[in-house]
Amino acid sequence: MTLSENDIRAVRARAQLLDAPAADVLAVTRSVAAIQAQSSPAARLAVRVRSRGLTTSDVDASRAVARTWLMRKTLHLVPAADLRWLNRLFGPRNAQAGQGRRRQLDLTDELCEQALNHLQDLLPGKALTRQEILDGLAGNGIALDAKSQAPAHLLAYAANRGLLCRGPDDGTEPTYVLLYEWITEDDTPDDPHGELARRYLTAYGIATAEDFGAWSGLPLGVCRKAFDALELTPTSNGFALRETDLSASSCPPRLLGAFDTYLLGYRDRDLLLDPAEAKRVNSGGGMIAPTVLVDGRIAGVWYTKRTAKQTKVVIEPFAALTRTAITGLESEVDDYGRFLGEPAVLVS
Repeated sequence: MTLSENDIRAVRARAQLLDAPAADVLAVTRSVAAIQAQSSPAARLAVRVRSRGLTTSDVDASRAVARTWLMRKTLHLVPAADLRWLNRLFGPRNAQAGQGRRRQLDLTDELCEQALNHLQDLLPGKALTRQEILDGLAGNGIALDAKSQAPAHLLAYAANRGLLCRGPDDGTEPTYVLLYEWITEDDTPDDPHGELARRYLTAYGIATAEDFGAWSGLPLGVCRKAFDALELTPTSNGFALRETDLSASSCPPRLLGAFDTYLLGYRDRDLLLDPAEAKRVNSGGGMIAPTVLVDGRIAGVWYTKRTAKQTKVVIEPFAALTRTAITGLESEVDDYGRFLGEPAVLVS
């Protein structure tokens, strides 16, 4: 089926819930397959823009979702019932891929195994911060430099091995919990690769196996096989699930947070982002700036300036915005302030 670029963007935006917000945190996370969550504030904003009436505390308090290192060795927020099977899918691969870096940090296989044994004694019934974990390990003869990358890589390794996952944030500090205590559900599918591909296409609307590989980090051969097992409709720029409605109207203006999944799901982002503006969004080092979405296309970047009285949301558009787009973004800023519980005003 031949679709225009505007049609493709509309289908993708709808798949991402950017035109029809969900009612709760789980519904958002389930619909978009996974939310990149190495930045907790950014993950909260990913939920805000795809939901209706939620607040930051709603996101933080939800036990229906959980965080661990999954796709591309990066922290993701996923439905709690999916964390175990996703961890079995990505954990061994991530642990193997990180072995060289662990050795550079003097995290030998022997030391890691000793640390994991001690973590099983430290964590039962608790949610500990990184520093509390380091103090506990030091008390057992395993001293790690808190200013180095060794603690982060050790905790990621423990998560990849299925021992722990992220727990609730303690203020701005994340905590870690035993996975088997925190996650009691396990909805393991018969075909994990096929199920992940199905969820990916549900979340990203129209895409290719190469896009799936870029998003997941899985080998291209695995991704193609998973796509081949699905009932797909060929379209412009890729494939859609057979049941996907390929008619959609353009979504309203949106404020996307940093690392938003709308951009991270495709190997080629040219349809969503003008290549001439790409460096303003991705300046390097894996950073993806908060962006302005107009008619399904990235139309600018934004940031905040906080004062004692209010938060200013400063928009830097790539080109002049229409009055309709500005009005829509004013509504977005109002909702952003409501979500955070602080007054917010648009500055452009």
